[in-house]
Amino acid sequence: MTDYRVSIPKENYQLVEFVQNDLPGIGVINESLCDFEPKAVFAWHLSLMVIFEDLIENGMPSEAEREIVDPFGDALDSVFKGGDLKKPNALFLARITWNRTRELIYRVYEPTPPHAYLSNMIAEKTQPRPFDYRIENDPEWELAAWHLNAARGGHT
Repeated sequence: MTDYRVSIPKENYQLVEFVQNDLPGIGVINESLCDFEPKAVFAWHLSLMVIFEDLIENGMPSEAEREIVDPFGDALDSVFKGGDLKKPNALFLARITWNRTRELIYRVYEPTPPHAYLSNMIAEKTQPRPFDYRIENDPEWELAAWHLNAARGGHT
């Protein structure tokens, strides 16, 4: 097993606006991960998709909906990262709001804790809004390429 020396970068957000299928989208992307190494340490890609209930135009959430979903996202952020922020279990990559959904994306070191937490939440029906999630092994960060490119100012 390879030992890695990892320096956790301070989160630095890049706001990205895009249009997909004629609907506007807004991404908040942690651009400090663009040059993060060693990527292999956070080899798991966690994508959680929340479905909004109260909408305004273009599939965007109302203010009341954001007052429900934003604290939920903040709570998940804390759970995914874990108790030791110097050695977090997850790194925040992006939050994408588009077409009645909010996607929260993380790079994860050990997938079992977030998977167990989310599975339990679904089983107990304690989530404030319906959501689905996937955790995939992605050591080359291919699933993060669009987000990192957009944070660098690339075409979206």
